Amino acid sequence: MALQLLQVNFKARDDSALGRFWAEALGWGVSSEGPGVTSVKPVGFVWPDPSAVCVDVVAVPDPETVKYRVHLDLAATSAAHQAELVARLKELGATPADVGQGDVPWTVLADPEGNVFCVLEPREIYRDTGPIAAVVVDCADPRVMARFWGEAMDWTLHEVSDDHATLRSAKGVGPYLEFLRTPGVPTVWNRVHLDLLPYRGDDQAAEVARLQALGARLADVGQGDVPWVVLADPEGNEFCVLGRA
Repeated sequence: MALQLLQVNFKARDDSALGRFWAEALGWGVSSEGPGVTSVKPVGFVWPDPSAVCVDVVAVPDPETVKYRVHLDLAATSAAHQAELVARLKELGATPADVGQGDVPWTVLADPEGNVFCVLEPREIYRDTGPIAAVVVDCADPRVMARFWGEAMDWTLHEVSDDHATLRSAKGVGPYLEFLRTPGVPTVWNRVHLDLLPYRGDDQAAEVARLQALGARLADVGQGDVPWVVLADPEGNEFCVLGRA
């Protein structure tokens, strides 16, 4: 039994506008699942497919502006590509962001609703990930997080240390999931979270029970009566286990 990482979920004041930004940023298509929900995925993409982790933007009345524990790293193929990508993103509405990064080779930006993300300098490890190099989660203990998420999903652990852990789909495609040791990780509600999906034929309730046995707990973020289950991982990061239609 295992789960698939389906998408990164952003809360937004204007899901349509933020969805268009990320579609343009990634070179992907945009569609609407209904009022208040905008999906961003590669053109022709049929999920679930580990070659990409999609973006789902959901409108909420008042998304808080906080230090986020989850962000995206975007890949660049060359120094020129990195510079061009940063310039294009600024034209789309991104702004420079200072998160205390100092003098680093990557560029930190914020999208039009303040979600921080990074445009990386060229790195060999990300040469075949697609536009999203990594989904990065700030945490207190990368070893604990790698153990939990490695059991939760069918992804392969590539690296683990006291400061950093990296997982990727067992098929060797798509972006990485990375856990970065970060001092003072906030424990407030996450504006950005991960959505997971059981494999076809697997039972949602059984997967939820398995995750709880691994250290997850049920979480109430005001979701009400919904077909998905909201959990929190061992460090309190909310995530959703979706049901299959």
